[in-house]
Amino acid sequence: MAQPYTVKVLEQCQIGPPPNSVPTTSLPLTFFDIPWLLCRPMQRLFFYELPYPTHHFIQTVLPILKNSLSLTFQHFFPLASNLICPPQPHKPHILYTDGNSVPLTITECIGNFDHLIANYAQDARDLHLFVAQLTPTRVLHGNTRVLPLMSMQVTVFPNSGICIGVTFCHVAADGRAFHNFMKSWASICKTKGGHLACIDTLLPCHNRDVIKDPNGLEPNFLEEWWKWASTWKEDTRLINDVLADKVRATYVLGRAHIENLKHRITSQCMDKDLHVSTFVVTCAFIWVCLIKSQDSLVSDFSDMDKIYYFNFVADCRKRLEFPIPSTYFGNCLAICFVSLKRSELVGENGIFEAVKAIGKKVGELESGALEGAEKWSLDWKEISELVHLVTVAGSPKLGVYETDFGWGRPKKSEVVQIDVSGAISLAECRVEDGAIEVGLALSRKYMVNFNAIFEHSLKLL
Repeated sequence: MAQPYTVKVLEQCQIGPPPNSVPTTSLPLTFFDIPWLLCRPMQRLFFYELPYPTHHFIQTVLPILKNSLSLTFQHFFPLASNLICPPQPHKPHILYTDGNSVPLTITECIGNFDHLIANYAQDARDLHLFVAQLTPTRVLHGNTRVLPLMSMQVTVFPNSGICIGVTFCHVAADGRAFHNFMKSWASICKTKGGHLACIDTLLPCHNRDVIKDPNGLEPNFLEEWWKWASTWKEDTRLINDVLADKVRATYVLGRAHIENLKHRITSQCMDKDLHVSTFVVTCAFIWVCLIKSQDSLVSDFSDMDKIYYFNFVADCRKRLEFPIPSTYFGNCLAICFVSLKRSELVGENGIFEAVKAIGKKVGELESGALEGAEKWSLDWKEISELVHLVTVAGSPKLGVYETDFGWGRPKKSEVVQIDVSGAISLAECRVEDGAIEVGLALSRKYMVNFNAIFEHSLKLL
């Protein structure tokens, strides 16, 4: 099917901090950052209702967006920086020099805005028109690679809305750090750049010394990265080929369903210390629905002992023995894996078993977030190559829908990279407190199966 959307480039520019506002700064990578060096770029879209013609957007809205973005980069300068990767044994690091900036592309789209922000299944290729592309890596003398860390695209839908698309490298920032940046930009824009005090509670901490490495993880992670980087090949497949049979959809797990699920689990469970949170039960419910949805897509069910994996990350800013500011800018995530046999997931008590596995792992984080951290990179490399893996992008705690530029809350936010990575995305629900939005990208047949399993499973709650 031909794509129903086309975009026209209106302007291309570079936005960085105000001149001479940020000194030349080099930031080392901590052991929390290094595992993300080979991660594919993060791609986030924010859709806003803005019922004005294009010329109004260009003349009135865009100048404020640009100015507020520049002011925001003054504080969040690592995103306007470059990742410097010199040859081994020199360490990669983030470097900002005066004049560094982020490419910003302004485009116009004549298409159905309401269709794009709908929850129902639609062609996964559509959203990629609004995704900014990172500037290509440069190779300097001595084989040092220079990688830009962020790129942006703003698309105006005349008389309907706009889409702000941001692509960034995970090695520069985790979800909390990135969304603090977006909320800061939005707040400054909302005040038209006149009141920077509005971001006082979001101002980032760039002091890498607050991250302690008591287990000596950094040198081991660097050795593993150097080994993998020497053989790593970039995915050069065309996105339209990769996504030819994929559709995206957003499912909402309502507050009542979540509370019923929690009650059902706690009434069954003998372990009163089991962590049964909204995150845990949502992940468990979706994981089981995904596995059950595969039933009609495979022909051999003889190996019910096959191991299936679930991967998520957990913010460590409040989980470590040493204090880390809540506004620490960088990565501060524990990488978590749980596993169950297929027979356990598709059995009568599949959701209960999934909650126990995920809840146990979350509970362990409270007493030892770095337990087993020495295996993070190796586990990820080994498990990510397996077919039977579900990963999570985003979190309901990030407050995606609090990102208000002055036009109201987003009408929709999407995590685009799940189309290729195979992850699910989680966010708080825009229209119902306590509910969760779950984003999926599956083959058309798989999505039909998932929808049937999801609706049937909800009726059982």
